[in-house]
Amino acid sequence: MQGKELQVSKREQRVRRFPDEFRSAAVQRVKNGEPIADVARDVDVHPQLLRGWVNVADIAACAKVPAAMFSSEVALRRENQQLKQALAEKVLEVDFFKGALQKVEARRRPNGKAGATASTPRSGR
Repeated sequence: MQGKELQVSKREQRVRRFPDEFRSAAVQRVKNGEPIADVARDVDVHPQLLRGWVNVADIAACAKVPAAMFSSEVALRRENQQLKQALAEKVLEVDFFKGALQKVEARRRPNGKAGATASTPRSGR
């Protein structure tokens, strides 16, 4: 495989973990008055990601909890929201199938009386 570089998937390129010290230093630069766009360019991260770090640091400072603890709370809230959405979808599916089952049952004999014998093919005997 000489001459071929290892291909990194787009997902692997997007998912990068940054050390807490790296994030703290970038956030501190923003809090010291540097524009987010300049700091983001210098540390090679998307401005929106840096803005999120700053927001997390601000909220954590107001709540007086460590930023790492707040980040895990944010992740839990996001997971909770995803689970609620999945549950809502399943409830809709169950409602749909209940309605379909009711329609099938309604098409069956309207009452419990015995009807005519069902037609079946005759045996070749």
